[in-house]
This record gives sequence, structure tokens and C-alpha cells, in this order.
Amino acid sequence: MTATKGGWDLPISERELTSLTGEMEQAHRETLPLLQSSAVDLAAEIRSRRAAGPEAVNPDRRRFLFGTGGVAAALVLAACSSGTSDSKSSSSPSMSGSSAAASGQYTGDLKVVALATALENQAVGAYQAALDAAGAGKLGTVPPAVGNFITTAMAQHADHAKAWNAVLTGAGKAAITTVPLSNQAEVTAALGKATDVGAVAKLALQLEDQAAQTYLFATYNVTSPAGIATAATIAPVEAMHAAILNYVLGQYPVPNDFLPVDKAASPSLLTV
Repeated sequence: MTATKGGWDLPISERELTSLTGEMEQAHRETLPLLQSSAVDLAAEIRSRRAAGPEAVNPDRRRFLFGTGGVAAALVLAACSSGTSDSKSSSSPSMSGSSAAASGQYTGDLKVVALATALENQAVGAYQAALDAAGAGKLGTVPPAVGNFITTAMAQHADHAKAWNAVLTGAGKAAITTVPLSNQAEVTAALGKATDVGAVAKLALQLEDQAAQTYLFATYNVTSPAGIATAATIAPVEAMHAAILNYVLGQYPVPNDFLPVDKAASPSLLTV
């Protein structure tokens, strides 16, 4: 165990954390080619649908996809999840085009893509802020294995953001390189108040849970097969981030039968 100021120490060994981080990176690398391919397909689908008009969306196909991709993703994520809620269903944020957030720049499935990109950028920024705080000595002594996890998770979020931005630019929209989310100031303030690794890990866990559940919710709320594939490919990696953070916090990640979506982000968070 490596103590930090404030009395915090790493509840598991650095060797264990390093091993978990390695498994997380392996999973990411194995899914990255599929992620990049599905992102290209998604951009092509959106362009094709735009050319064909609104009649191109088939409600029956959407229900079929919910019955396959959505449920499959839920089962995969359940194996990685660490939620404590006993509920298997919850009130969920609307992904419909009627959201009062985000103006007409991103509509339909592109609104979900924009939200996903912003969430990934937010995670990258949070992890970078944590590294900066550690480098400035604001978090006390940070175990090298924790720094390795942060660096690895941050790089994976950057890869995910790059894939989502490829969808936006492929569909003729502007890439999102900032964090256009209404809760960003709150996240930044919370990071600024953190005085040890435990506080940073708690905040990071909130962001990772939000991302994983948002992707799960997206698998049965977007209309394109490639969109479902992209979200379902990323979601298990995000869930692994959350599971490891639970270990860092000394909380054993007990799987849910089904991953809830009560923490999923709504497009109403978007400010673009």
C-alpha cells in the first residue's frame, strides 16, 4: 500500500492494479479495429439516410435491433458492472430529437454521437487534470500503478473520442474538440477540490459509470445498426474502467443482473 496525504492508501497491491490495467488495455486494443470500422459505417449510414429522407428509418428494424444488439450489450456490460442498485429498470434520459438541448447542428443519431464525443473529451480532461494535480504535488504520493491506470484510461477515451469525431466529420458536421456539456464547470470545480487519489477516483468513477450507461442506453435508442455496433463496442471498455476504479476505492465490483441506465447522460447536457 502506498499512502497519500489525507490518509488515503491503495486498497489493492500495485501489482494487482497493473495487471487489471493491462487486461483493460488488451480489451481496448482488441475492440479498436471494430470500433473504427463501425464508426466509418455509421457515418456512411447517416449520409445515406440523409439522402434517402426520413422514410429510410424502419421502426420494425429498430425494434429488432433492440431485441438483439441492445440486450446483448446489456448482458456483456453486466459482467463488468459494479452498480449497487437493485432495480433492473429505471427512468431514462430521452434520446429523442425533441430534446430542448443542442441546437439543430446535431440532430437524430448525430445528437447521440455529439453527446458521446463530449463525454469522452470530458473524461480525457478529467484524467489530464488529475495527472497535472499529481505532478504539482496536490494529491500527495501517487502510486505508480495509479498513474499508469490514469494514463491508459485517458488514452483510451481519446481513441473513443477520435472514433466518434470521425462519424461527425464523415457526416459533414464539425468535430467536437472541447467539452460542450453544462456540467463541465461542476466537474472542473470538483477536481480542483480533490486532495488525494481517492477523491479523484470517486469523481472518475461517476464519469465512467455515466459513459458506460449512456452507451448502453444508446444501443436501443439510435436507429442505425452501425451506431449500435459502435456504442456496444465501447461500452464494455468503459465498464472495465469503472470496475477497476471500484477496486481502487476498496469497493468490490458486484455485477448487476442487468446494467442500469439511471446514470446515463441526456443530450440536454449538450450546449452546442
